[in-house]
Amino acid sequence: MSEVRVVGLAGAEKVLAGPAVEALMRSLRGRALRPGEGGYDEARRLYNGMIDRHPALLVRCAGVGDVLKSVRFAREHGILVSVRAGGHNVAGYALCDGGLTIDLSAMRSVVVDPATRRARAEPGATWLDFDTETQAFGLATTGGLVASTGIAGLTLGGGIGWLMRKHGLTCDNLLGVDVVTGGGEFVTATEHEN
Repeated sequence: MSEVRVVGLAGAEKVLAGPAVEALMRSLRGRALRPGEGGYDEARRLYNGMIDRHPALLVRCAGVGDVLKSVRFAREHGILVSVRAGGHNVAGYALCDGGLTIDLSAMRSVVVDPATRRARAEPGATWLDFDTETQAFGLATTGGLVASTGIAGLTLGGGIGWLMRKHGLTCDNLLGVDVVTGGGEFVTATEHEN
């Protein structure tokens, strides 16, 4: 595999040796894509079609292990990073030019516990995914006004939705979150922890 040119944290271009990129690609359960490879252009499309950015590497994560490996790889090599969850943000922050995009859009599982009336969702889930699962149990929470909105970005931004007058913003209903830090550590944050 040939070397890959990337944008570093300071904005300067740098070169990654082929074997380092190859090792990352082999370690993933998901798939890492580079410009020109099959599926790359489709993977970098966002809700806002006016955004046309080209990451040097785009990692389509299949699980938390892929996220950890991607963050650690980017940190080790000092690479510019963007994170794509639902990819709905109008400004296009989910993609970066020349850096590493960590794509969580395939991580869309939503699991409902009807006894505790709680749901656990992966970061790539959309409000359609969330509503489909929760409504099967007669449950709902304040969510996006548009079904294709990603739950991660909307929640982090506060979360305006149809039920907010009665139940508050989406973030008011968040009980906890699993986070991969910029240092490549996995932590859980709740009212009582982190």
